[in-house]
Amino acid sequence: MPGVRDVSYVSSRTASTTRTPTIPNPFQAAEEFIKAYSSHLKRSGKLEIPTWVDIVKTGAQKELAPYDPDWYYVRAASVARHIYLRKHVGVGALAKLHGTKHRRGVRPGHHRDSATGVERSVVQALEKIGVLEAHPDGGRKISQDGMRDLDRIATAVLEAQREEEEEESEEESEEEEDEEEEAEDDE
Repeated sequence: MPGVRDVSYVSSRTASTTRTPTIPNPFQAAEEFIKAYSSHLKRSGKLEIPTWVDIVKTGAQKELAPYDPDWYYVRAASVARHIYLRKHVGVGALAKLHGTKHRRGVRPGHHRDSATGVERSVVQALEKIGVLEAHPDGGRKISQDGMRDLDRIATAVLEAQREEEEEESEEESEEEEDEEEEAEDDE
């Protein structure tokens, strides 16, 4: 029949929007987890920091070295989280992940990968302390000890978030009760 469309198929784009995220709950709050794991790495003192950390740029597109003196721990935590979520990852994929926009003056900016030497150094340092191990298909994967540490810290971060949410909800309910009492007093 002319004018009638066949809608017997379902677009893959519409079907994928209704799926639930596959990321485990503890890893949905990336910023808090990376902050907690980087402080854990610093406290433990196991991660060997190269001598060039304070002067190196993290990519050719960067103008200066990072301002944060603990940036190496933060990068190591970010790499560990990324490899935890994606089973086997190589240095090139990590360089692409940590890359940024190259500012080219009045011309449009383009993405540039970060320095692979920095990524390789972080991966080797994490491998040395037993967080990562080589994957048979190439790249690296999280070791059993590393997975245990990451799960423990992620659970602690998740519990802290839940406690904060409970405190906020208690404060909101107290404020609502105070407002109701004031409204009753006004009448």
